[in-house]
Amino acid sequence: MATFDTVLRTLESWGLSDVVLPFFLIFTIAFAVFQRAHIFGSGEETRTYNVILSTILGLVVVIPHVLGRYPRGSDPVEIINAALPNIAVLLVAVVMVFLLLGLFGAKQKWPNKASGFIAFICFIIVGYIFGAAAGWFDDTFRLDQWISPDTQALLIVVGVFSLIIWFITRNPKAEPKNYGKKFFEAIGDMFEGS
Repeated sequence: MATFDTVLRTLESWGLSDVVLPFFLIFTIAFAVFQRAHIFGSGEETRTYNVILSTILGLVVVIPHVLGRYPRGSDPVEIINAALPNIAVLLVAVVMVFLLLGLFGAKQKWPNKASGFIAFICFIIVGYIFGAAAGWFDDTFRLDQWISPDTQALLIVVGVFSLIIWFITRNPKAEPKNYGKKFFEAIGDMFEGS
């Protein structure tokens, strides 16, 4: 009797996670970008070009992986397979936050600056997840290896007191300076519906 575990093992032996899923993922993302960017113009004929180009991009990534032509640590399929579970966990966490906000009746409307900042932070998080999955970062980013726990505690205390002093002594009537406002507005404009 075939079980679900047997079916998954059979699909895996046929190359589901090494060939089929990465190809469809790359094809779908490339096709969506080409459709949205209108590189070849708009119309039914350009859709055909977009399908062909997306298929070629998917195959160009997957075929060298299957043949073992990528150098160690730079295989895009291995990087995708290592990074996507972390991104899926992050996506589930974001959806849970939105579900909880919706449960309590919160309606979030972000201005361009806030949405741009959130998009920028998301880019950094996703870039770090993919970089860590590719092995680009080693243990040099661990703070506990650079600074002793006593020094860490001292830095946290100094930081908290600095924030408290700044909050108390700031001039609330002074016009705030918008450092990076244009940058975050530009990122926010990228995600506006057209």
